[in-house]
Amino acid sequence: MHELGVVFRVAEDLKQVAEEHNLSSISKVTISLGEVSTVVPEYLQDCWKWARKRTPLLVETELFIEKIPAVTLCGDCGKSYETVKYAKKCPHCGSDHTWLIQGNEFLIKEIEVPEPEDECCGDGFKELV
Repeated sequence: MHELGVVFRVAEDLKQVAEEHNLSSISKVTISLGEVSTVVPEYLQDCWKWARKRTPLLVETELFIEKIPAVTLCGDCGKSYETVKYAKKCPHCGSDHTWLIQGNEFLIKEIEVPEPEDECCGDGFKELV
């Protein structure tokens, strides 16, 4: 299960952001996860729950995962299609001269931190990107 290693890497990236911005906590992190990235969202969530108990900065941090659909482009007919549904063979022309153009990503999309009480406006959170 490489999800634990992925979570450790995300935690290290978040620690670096926290140091750069003098943050003591992070409320929420949103990950953009490609549908065929080989990272299993359920395992990622489980590993996150385990890791946040052991990382003071992340104890209260919620993990949200946004799925990026996998899309493949056909080099022969130029049309794109759903990768998971049709795999490597183009459903439009039958060619296997295709390549993945979207869906293998793993990105930290958003980091949300609590606002200091004296600067709070609205929902009490500010967004770091």
